[in-house]
Amino acid sequence: MSRRGVIQRRPVPSDSVYNSRLVSMIIRRIMRHGKKSLAARIVYEALKTIEERTGNGALETFERAVRNATPLVEVKARRVGGATYQVPMEVRSERGTTLALRWLVQYSRSRPGRTMASKLANELMDAANETGNAIRKREETHRMAEANKAFAHYRY
Repeated sequence: MSRRGVIQRRPVPSDSVYNSRLVSMIIRRIMRHGKKSLAARIVYEALKTIEERTGNGALETFERAVRNATPLVEVKARRVGGATYQVPMEVRSERGTTLALRWLVQYSRSRPGRTMASKLANELMDAANETGNAIRKREETHRMAEANKAFAHYRY
C-alpha cells in the first residue's frame, strides 16, 4: 500500500447499450488481451440469451445475480506475534461488487459448455436463482468469517 496518500478512484463509465456501470464492469472483467469489443459481444450475447430464456429483463436478472453473489464479510490474514490469524472484516460495497463480478466471470469460465456467452448466461441465471458456483463461493467466504469470529478483535 502506498504511504503517499489516498489514490483517487477513477469513475467507471456506463456502457452504451444498457447504460449500466455494472455491465461495463463485467465487460472489463471478461476482456482479455485488450479485446474489449469481443468481451462486449460476449456479454451482450449472454444478456440476450438470459432475456430469451427467462422472459424478464436481462439487466434486472444480471443485477440480481451480482447482488446475490456479493459477500458481506471476508477474512483477511493478520500477523500477531508469530501467529497468523484469519480476521473477519466487513466488505465495502465497491469491493463486494468487484468480488462478485470476479467470481461470476471465474466460475463461468470454468463451466463446461460451448461458448463463453452461454457459460456466462448460465452462471448469471444460476446466481440470480441463488445457486451456482459464485453463490457457493460467497457462502464459503461467509462460513470462514463466521468460524473465525473469535479473532474479530484483531481487526485493523
